[in-house]
Amino acid sequence: MLLPHAVIAIIGYLLGALPFGYLVARAKGVNIFEVGSKNPGATNVRRVLGAGPGNLVFALDALKGAAAAAWALLSFTTTTVNYTIDETPLAEAGSVTGSAWVALGVTGLIAALVGHSFSCFTKFRGGKGVATSMGGLIVLMPLATLIAAAVWVAVFFASRYVSLASIVAAVVLVLAAYVLKLPGVLVGVAAAVAGFVILRHRANIVRLLNGTENRFVKKNTSKS
Repeated sequence: MLLPHAVIAIIGYLLGALPFGYLVARAKGVNIFEVGSKNPGATNVRRVLGAGPGNLVFALDALKGAAAAAWALLSFTTTTVNYTIDETPLAEAGSVTGSAWVALGVTGLIAALVGHSFSCFTKFRGGKGVATSMGGLIVLMPLATLIAAAVWVAVFFASRYVSLASIVAAVVLVLAAYVLKLPGVLVGVAAAVAGFVILRHRANIVRLLNGTENRFVKKNTSKS
């Protein structure tokens, strides 16, 4: 099983490393690494360039996470190469609940997350991985991910803090995976992704505690 995991990890990393935030901002004449929070994620792009570019980056970052996980699952269930899961050929493994098969998708997602956060195309700089994680997790654990996404929306609109919403949603993802009694490998990856996302937000946590974190506030467009 080492060969398929290695192939999936390489392709997953390269998919994740695609610097959509940088490219979208560059198309607008902006170097996203030099403005705002200097982060190429969707939040900073939205803050600097507006909702349209920001939403586009979020969608593209989510898509590459989904592609990395889905490709890993699909490619090794259609191949005729004689890899096996518990003595069953991968092409006949059949069910996403097979832990070794799911582990292939997990490898793709984790590799994409690393690629997004440490892109070889941008001198190993990158985003915090929220959108990329969500895209891959939708493929691997859709219900738990939708629950976490709903919590993200609720926390964001209550607080207007993207970072706080992301941190709380990461914790909820793990709880949802456990309560829904998903396979152990998925509960484990939920915990790993949540830990990674929270770690990438450590500076935001400090600012939240200090009361200096930036929040999205609706602009008053009414005329006096």
